[in-house]
Amino acid sequence: MSGAAGGKEEVIAPEGAPTPVGAPSGAIISSIPPAPRSLWSDAWATLRHNRAAMTAGVILAVLVVLVIAGPALSPYDYARPNWDEIAVPPLTAGSAGTHVLGTDSLGRDLLTRTLVGGRLSLLIGLVSTLVSLVIGIAWGATAGFLGGRVDRVMMRMVDLLYALPFMFLVILLMVLFGRKILLIFVAIGAINWLDMARIVRGQAMGLKQREFVEAARVAGVRTFPIILRHIVPNLLGVVVVYVTLTIPQVILVESFLSFLGLGVQEPQTSWGVMVSDGALEMETAPWMLVVPAVFLAITLFCFNYLGDGLRDALDPRDRSGR
Repeated sequence: MSGAAGGKEEVIAPEGAPTPVGAPSGAIISSIPPAPRSLWSDAWATLRHNRAAMTAGVILAVLVVLVIAGPALSPYDYARPNWDEIAVPPLTAGSAGTHVLGTDSLGRDLLTRTLVGGRLSLLIGLVSTLVSLVIGIAWGATAGFLGGRVDRVMMRMVDLLYALPFMFLVILLMVLFGRKILLIFVAIGAINWLDMARIVRGQAMGLKQREFVEAARVAGVRTFPIILRHIVPNLLGVVVVYVTLTIPQVILVESFLSFLGLGVQEPQTSWGVMVSDGALEMETAPWMLVVPAVFLAITLFCFNYLGDGLRDALDPRDRSGR
């Protein structure tokens, strides 16, 4: 596009671009500022330069594929004992193939059981975190947006629950209602939402003063539609970071419960159950403890590195300097 400006032809070009080919001599070059990037595109541009976070994300993706598809490709059943191959060391030939990571005290292939246990441990981490997200976001967004007496009452209830021992409540729920997988999901998630509620409340208190919320109020939008349509969607950055940092915490809680004998029960297994079983055979078959412990440690490290990377990428103070 061109136009006249004092007898000279004006040529519009993007900012930082060279003079367009064929532009008239002495033409006035006007620059077009680049389009602003969205929060997510800006965060991705920062995250992909974080080698630790990207490496952790790739390892987690590979691990998820392994725990989902691996057991189906294994020639061994994770739950069927084999009395002829009890506690054989890694890389030992078995009846249906090589035991790459050895077997446990009942002759079951350790690699197959580790992948099946990882599937359940990751599922518990994801589902329990989702339960805590639903409760925490609803509670925190409502308290922060309404404010006043409602906020004080709701947050005092959170403070009261904070004063109670978290692990004791989970163990009490497990003892009262039985050791079922579904109950583990609900019990851990229903107790673990307190941190999310506080984080979301603080964010909601800031968002309710923004112009788009004031515009919605002037337009006659009611309170809870504003929370659902304007407050909650703008909390996604905080929620994503919280998820990546909470999943390893939940996995550790489940592992501790299983170590105490209150978690997953046979024939199901998880990394916590396998670590508990391996600790009993640590002197005679150390691989039974080392294998699940290594998988558990790698998963926890990867989630934490990925969470730190996402926190840095979505930090508004860092974005303002870019």
